[in-house]
Amino acid sequence: MKLVINNKDTLQNKRLSIKRKQDPCLDSAWHYHAEYELLYISNSFGIRFVGDDVSPFSPGDLVLVGSYLPHLWRNDMTFYKNKNKNYSVQTIVTKFTKDFLGENTFDNPEFSDINKLLIDSKYGICFGNNVSEVLKKEIVELPTLSRPEQSIQLLSILYQLATTADKSFLSSTDMRQYTTEQSYRIDNVIKYISDNHALNIGLNDVADVACMTTNSFCRFFKKMTNKSFTQFLNEVRIRNASRMLIQDNVSISTICYSVGYNSITNFNKQFKQIMHTTPKDYRDSL
Repeated sequence: MKLVINNKDTLQNKRLSIKRKQDPCLDSAWHYHAEYELLYISNSFGIRFVGDDVSPFSPGDLVLVGSYLPHLWRNDMTFYKNKNKNYSVQTIVTKFTKDFLGENTFDNPEFSDINKLLIDSKYGICFGNNVSEVLKKEIVELPTLSRPEQSIQLLSILYQLATTADKSFLSSTDMRQYTTEQSYRIDNVIKYISDNHALNIGLNDVADVACMTTNSFCRFFKKMTNKSFTQFLNEVRIRNASRMLIQDNVSISTICYSVGYNSITNFNKQFKQIMHTTPKDYRDSL
């Protein structure tokens, strides 16, 4: 698989495409596209990658991904093993261009808040649970509306997202992509790390996946993700651990070993470095 520019929509749906998805994994490839993308997760959990950010997602997750910003949502392995209907994925995916209401619409002063939101989305924007809950009904009903109603309702949603203070940037730097040259390797690597983070994988393993020497791979991975391999692997492991601390009623030591650490001490150290708190305090706070 490769980092691809995703452009599968028909001409009719080029400016605005709204779909309800129920397939596990959500994205099969680390990808980007010219359209902006608003994703609302009503029933699913796992890890999302947006630019250089690695974070867990769960029901109620609401994210705006900017144009050409690489991203990937991957479900927990539970979705591949458990056939229980309670684990079915339910996602509303809204893709739109900046001119979905007409040329230069958002350049007008009255839409300055929305224009700023779209500019800031180059980092990826995650909205708080309160915002997600307020907008849930409007977002979920989008696929059922007529084309004119969809455009009007999306405009309303974007305005509410633009004017709320309950939002945060995801990627720490502008990682938008405008070419696929040599970028196919990163998809294989990210998928490999995501699927095998609980195993004892090392630099040589991922360099082999990318078909590169370790030195070349380190430079390549840093350029594509803005992080070292070790830093990225630790974030994947700790973000999975943070999700398990919330959702699973198991001991912290069990979680430590299940996400790939062989030492409780190292697990606690990495958790505090990434989450800025201890695993116990994180669980207690939630």
